[in-house]
Amino acid sequence: MHNMMHAITTCAVIAATISSAFAQACAAGAAKEIGGNWYCDAVKAITYSDFGSTGSYNKITNMDGGNCQSESFDYSGALAPMDGEVSWHFRGPLNLKQFAFYAPGSGFNKQDMEPESHERRQHGHAHFHKRNKGVGSIQEGYITGEKREVGALVIATIDGKVASWINQYDGGAQPTATPDSSAAQSATEVAAKAATPTMNAGDGQWGRQAYYNAEQQMADGLTFLNNMGGQGSGVFDEVLGMSLSYAAADAKSGAASPQILANQMLGDGDEIVVMTDIPCKDGDCGVTRPGGVAYHGFNGAKKVFLLEFDMPLSGATGWNMDMPAAWILNAQIPNTMQYGKPECSCWESGCGEWDIFEVLDSGNTRCKSTIHGNISGGDSNYFDRPVDSTIKVAVIFDGDNSAGHIVILPDEASFDQTLTDAEVAEYVNQDSFGVARSLFRLGS
Repeated sequence: MHNMMHAITTCAVIAATISSAFAQACAAGAAKEIGGNWYCDAVKAITYSDFGSTGSYNKITNMDGGNCQSESFDYSGALAPMDGEVSWHFRGPLNLKQFAFYAPGSGFNKQDMEPESHERRQHGHAHFHKRNKGVGSIQEGYITGEKREVGALVIATIDGKVASWINQYDGGAQPTATPDSSAAQSATEVAAKAATPTMNAGDGQWGRQAYYNAEQQMADGLTFLNNMGGQGSGVFDEVLGMSLSYAAADAKSGAASPQILANQMLGDGDEIVVMTDIPCKDGDCGVTRPGGVAYHGFNGAKKVFLLEFDMPLSGATGWNMDMPAAWILNAQIPNTMQYGKPECSCWESGCGEWDIFEVLDSGNTRCKSTIHGNISGGDSNYFDRPVDSTIKVAVIFDGDNSAGHIVILPDEASFDQTLTDAEVAEYVNQDSFGVARSLFRLGS
C-alpha cells in the first residue's frame, strides 16, 4: 500500500494546485469534477509519449527479519523503468474474460508508431491504491526467447477437468505417454504443446507467449496470484503481513498450488495478480519476500497485451467498493511487498506503476489512466467504464518510440497466436477505427 498519509497529503496539494488549470484545458464546458478528480472527454485511446526516463529508485536488497534494506539502482531507457519485468493487477467488480501477452519475433520490423493526434497535457486526480482493511500485507519475469523449463508446473483443462503436472518436455522428441492411460496420453500431448509456446514468431510477427480464456478455462504461460500469504501458500507474519500466494479460483483466498481463475466476477475489493509461469529461483528476480511465492513478470521494452473484460456496477459503497481497476506494476513490487511497509518496496522511490483503467470513487462510470514514477502524469480524458458488456483493449509498450498506448479495439478483434507488425501498428494508429484519441506527453 502506498504510504497512506503521504499519499493523501500529496494528492490534496496536487488537486488544489492544478484543478483550475485542468478545468481550463478541457474543451469548453467539458470539465467535470467528481470526488476531487477532473474529467474532460471520453476517448477510445490514450498515448503517453516521452514514456521512458533516466533516474534511480531504491531496489530492495534484503528483507530478512522484516528489516528491509535497499540500495539506489540507476536506470535509463526509452521505457525505463517499465522496460523490465512487469506484473498485471485486477480489482473487482471485474470479469476478466481473456488476457494475452505478445513479444516480437527476431528480425522485428521497426514501425513508425507515432500517432497523429492533438496533444493534451492535462492530468489531475487524487490517487492512491487502497488495500482492503484487515489485510496486513505493499504493492523482475517473462524472459523472451526462453522455453518453459523442465520442472515447471503446467495447468490445463482436459475433458472439462483441471489437471496439473510437472513439465518433462525439453523441446526434443515428445515424451511417450504411458500406454495404459488415455488420460495420461492427453496430458502428455497438452504438456508437450504447453511446454513450447510460440516464443519466436519470426520476422514481422509477434508471438503469443501467455494466454488465458475464462470460458474455456485455459491458462498457458501465466500464473494467478494474490496477497493472501499463509493461506495454502506463501507466508504471513506480524511484521510484514501477507506475502504473495497462489490465488484460489474465486480469488477470495490463497491456494496451495496454481489455479485457473474461475469464469466469474471478481468481487468488490478482491484482487488478482497475473505473472508468467516461470518461478523465481537463485536470485534471478532479485530479492523476493522470504517464504513467499515469487514469479517472473512480463519482460521487454517491446511488448503487447490484449485484454477482454468488463466492470459491472455493484452498487456497493465503502472501502474500495464498486471501484474496479486494471493496472501494471514493476514486478519487483509484488515479489517483495505490494501492501505494507513502504521501505520494503521500490514503489515509493519510483520504480513504476501504470494505471490502465481505474475507477477512483464508488459507482463512477469513468475510468482514468495514470503513470506513477519519477516522472508521473496522466490524462484528464477518460475511458467509459464497460458496465454492460465486455470491451477488448490493447496495451502496447513501444520501446522504439518511447511511447505507451492504451487502445479500445473493435469487438471483432481476436487473440490469435500471432500478430503482425502491421496489426500492431494499426492498433496504435487506429485510422481505420475512427476513434477519439488523446496524446499525453509525460514530463511536460
